[in-house]
This record gives sequence, structure tokens and C-alpha cells, in this order.
Amino acid sequence: MNRTEWEAICDGCGKCCLHKIIEDDSDDDGEEHEPVESLSPTDYIREGEELLYTNVVCHLLNDKTCSCSKYSQRTKLVPDCVQLTQDNLDDIFFMPPSCSYRRLHEGRGLPSWHPLLNKGKKTAMHKAGMSVRGKVMKDDEVDIHDYEDHLVTWPLEDVD
Repeated sequence: MNRTEWEAICDGCGKCCLHKIIEDDSDDDGEEHEPVESLSPTDYIREGEELLYTNVVCHLLNDKTCSCSKYSQRTKLVPDCVQLTQDNLDDIFFMPPSCSYRRLHEGRGLPSWHPLLNKGKKTAMHKAGMSVRGKVMKDDEVDIHDYEDHLVTWPLEDVD
């Protein structure tokens, strides 16, 4: 698969640009604990940890089109930006279940709302509620220590 074909698999939902928090449940003393923010990126999740999604998105994301405003420069501007390749698909625990790369990797195929199945348009994806459009705040508007106030479950939803 060439780069253009690989990039076309991306549905352009913007969920990969959401900030996530890893909550550690390993200290199970019967009391509720606040989520622990990871101030540095990670490429694994430990036993007893849970990945939680926020509605806080990278400041580079255009929240109307759900596209990166600086896509070709994103990894230089945001060093921990997600860059999926055919070689790192086994490590995509942080991608939501609706991610087209994850769906294909898990043998589930593309969803009916995917732009490739809709004349290259994102309309069906937005109508199905599968993008971040209208649901997010930019990370330059929210203090990282307040991310736990922005936890959401909608990124975990998957349609067909």
C-alpha cells in the first residue's frame, strides 16, 4: 500500500487528536481516586490502568473540518502527535474503537459512514456523530490540570 492509499484509510474524525488520561486502578483500596494525568506521552498501558478520553483536542485541529491545520508539520510542532503506520498498528490501544485503522486491523472493515464509501465526503460521518465536530475545546484554552473535568465517553461509540 502506498502513502496515498494508507492516508485514505483515515476517516478524518479527529478523535486521535483528543487528549487522553490514564487512570491507575492498581491501588484498589476501595476508595475512588482521581484520574492521574500523564504529562508525557506513552506507547503502552499497564495492567490496572484505564484510558479515559477528554473533549480537549490539539490546538492544531480545525474543529469544523476535523483536519489538522498543519498536517505536514504536525510531528515537528507537536512531537507526541499520533503518526500511525502499517508497522505500529499493534500499538494503537489509544485509538477509539471507531478508528478506521483500528477497525481494519481488527478485521471489522470500514464503517458505512466512512468518506471512502461516501464519495470522499465527511457528511455521513458527521451526521452519525462519529467526528469531534461541535464537541471539543482546544488544549490552549484548558489547563492540563483541569483535563479530568473534561472526561467524555462519546469517543468510545462505534456505529456499524
